[in-house]
Amino acid sequence: MLYKSKRGEDKRISSAEAIAFGLSNDGGLFVPESFPCLTAEMINKLISEPYERRAAYIMSLFLKDFTIEELDLYSDNAYGKRKSQGFCDGKTAPLHKVDKGTYFLELWHGPTCAFKDMALQIMPQLLTASLKKIGETREACILVATSGDTGKAALEGFVDVPGVKIMVFYPRDGVSDIQKLQMTSQSGENVNVVAVEGNFDDAQAGVKSIFSNESLRLKLTEAGCFLSSANSINWGRLVPQLAYYISSYCDLLKNGEIEQGEKINFCVPTGNFGNILAAYYAEKIGLPINKLICASNRNDVLTQFINTGVYDKNRQFYTTASPSMDILVSSNLERLLYELSDKDGSMVASYMSRLSTEGSYTVSDSVRAELGRIFASGFCSEEDTMRTISDTFSKHKYLIDPHTAVAYKVLKDYKETTGDDAKTVAVSTASPFKFCDSVLAALGQPHEGTGVMMLDTMSKITGCAVPAPLADLKNKESRFNDTVAINDMEKAVTDFLLERFGH
Repeated sequence: MLYKSKRGEDKRISSAEAIAFGLSNDGGLFVPESFPCLTAEMINKLISEPYERRAAYIMSLFLKDFTIEELDLYSDNAYGKRKSQGFCDGKTAPLHKVDKGTYFLELWHGPTCAFKDMALQIMPQLLTASLKKIGETREACILVATSGDTGKAALEGFVDVPGVKIMVFYPRDGVSDIQKLQMTSQSGENVNVVAVEGNFDDAQAGVKSIFSNESLRLKLTEAGCFLSSANSINWGRLVPQLAYYISSYCDLLKNGEIEQGEKINFCVPTGNFGNILAAYYAEKIGLPINKLICASNRNDVLTQFINTGVYDKNRQFYTTASPSMDILVSSNLERLLYELSDKDGSMVASYMSRLSTEGSYTVSDSVRAELGRIFASGFCSEEDTMRTISDTFSKHKYLIDPHTAVAYKVLKDYKETTGDDAKTVAVSTASPFKFCDSVLAALGQPHEGTGVMMLDTMSKITGCAVPAPLADLKNKESRFNDTVAINDMEKAVTDFLLERFGH
């Protein structure tokens, strides 16, 4: 299986090359030339397997440069018996049933208490192996733009990995206190964390600009290093995410909740579109999915796009209680457009060009029709987010974070509007303890202090235990306190690589 840039560049590369370099030289994201087929027989074989075996098998369908033995080892290291930091309470991707036909897929049991761990506990192994497979001798510098959770998960995954440096940019005022402390207190000699004056879209645009800077690329090559990515623009970050959608289907079968071949829905809170794109790819290879429900917060650019076929970032940007979704430019949407346009790279390139120059684009009628076949969408206001957290805890004694609340509210609206009674999995993306301030406010509980000071307060009020990785933050201090303007991000990268490490 080979990969190519979805903007039309003719060069075909291996999966190892796609993982190693992250982004094509033409600025496009790598996509597979063809897709494997997931059969009912394959799913039946996975039902009795633990998560790590399921994940290795699914990745083996896409990563043909790797043997199943290699992927089994990496998966064991990430999720299984060999995991060094692992999933703090022995769980990986469990389902929690809240009412008839509705389940939460909990993806926040990893070392940073967010769904990004599901990919970023295994991606460093895929990257370092890929570098060896392609004979790359330069050091890799991982550049990450984060809206909150990817940054810490990437730092945790790549800390002190030989031959790799990692630098994370986050919006100075766009993450929670817990998220900020998680990143800025990161240990390790190969890491750097910098705040930017702007929102996530600004940080993401800055990183993309650095990737496409030819003169910088040549300078880094002369210094013996190159740039790669741990954001979901990297195929090595995206492909492990297919595993938890397929695994949840296996668990529903195992628990007798559905029958083989029964179609289900997934409702996914998303801003950058990577998480729900993985679900789309799972459907594309054969997972029985009826609808993918895209849940947006007040920054509802994706809801408008799915409903109208118009993508328009020319709108006010809101800072919300669900900061990881505060995004107006969804990078992974490019990959979806490529598939929906029958792999027309020039059409995708024209959409992206208009987005860059005009701030909007409108897809063709055929693309819009295909979009409506599989996707539904909705958005959730700040008030409804808070109310959903409160109602869910009151009715089900189940505590959810603001991002999961957005998904649950959109799901309930969807069911009421459409009458669709298919079994539905709502993707729960983060521990509620990462957002104590918002959750306590939603529960109507008075609280003082910020960040880690509220962890014990929330635990006492709700009766829920503080996840161990967050409890450990009480003894952590910030190491990284720099803030840069968007235009100075490139200088921050060169300072980090060329001065600090003497390249």
